[in-house]
Amino acid sequence: MEKPAKQVNYSAINHSGASYFMKGFSLIRRKGIRRFVFIPLTINVLLFSFAFYYIYLELSNYMTSIMSWLPSWLDWLNVVLWPLAVLTILVIFSFLFSTVANWLAAPFNGLLSEKMEAILSGQKAPSGDMLDIIKDIPRTLSREWQKLSYYLPRAIGFFILLWILPVIGQVIWFLFVAWMMAIQYKDFPFDNHKIPFAQMKAILKQNQSVSYSFGITVALFSMIPIVNLVVMPVAICGATALWVDYYQDKVDV
Repeated sequence: MEKPAKQVNYSAINHSGASYFMKGFSLIRRKGIRRFVFIPLTINVLLFSFAFYYIYLELSNYMTSIMSWLPSWLDWLNVVLWPLAVLTILVIFSFLFSTVANWLAAPFNGLLSEKMEAILSGQKAPSGDMLDIIKDIPRTLSREWQKLSYYLPRAIGFFILLWILPVIGQVIWFLFVAWMMAIQYKDFPFDNHKIPFAQMKAILKQNQSVSYSFGITVALFSMIPIVNLVVMPVAICGATALWVDYYQDKVDV
């Protein structure tokens, strides 16, 4: 049976979740960490480059088709529709791409988190050889499947609201994405310590302001072209710093 999450006093927390994400930008430059950053970063760069190029082409064709149906005196709508379409695509698909990228890079992301934790806590770092990565593939993919199983049914419901409720639906969707971003990246150190998925979620819910401020920041940076390419390793390192600073004290590891 899974252990219930400890009910803890968070008054000792002096920094927001957002500040820990920002801290990740400096952590990925730490000596001894760069080679662990390289593979997740490369996967992210390749995936985002191909995905956004494809979507841009499809969006361009779609917009051309729409404008061809409009009378010439409505050509000015092109200036309005393009930014709106691009913003909608960024909001909807930024997390979807991150999910796919995390599936592909899951074993490497777990190793990056483990290495980062060792550096921050002064412990012996993992060897990080290919054999360790291969051994971790079944466990890490199983954990990613748990996240996906949690995400999909909720995403479908919130995605419907996105189109049914103008403005409110977009806000609800964005907050859901932010929550999932927090789960996605904060889970790596929890998983490294074999903390069950349900227990991890319960712990994050005990202080939702930290989780949402972290997740919202990740979501916003994920929508910025070029910058979104480094979001994955930055978020992992920032989330691991959160674990080292106080999350690890909330569970029996």
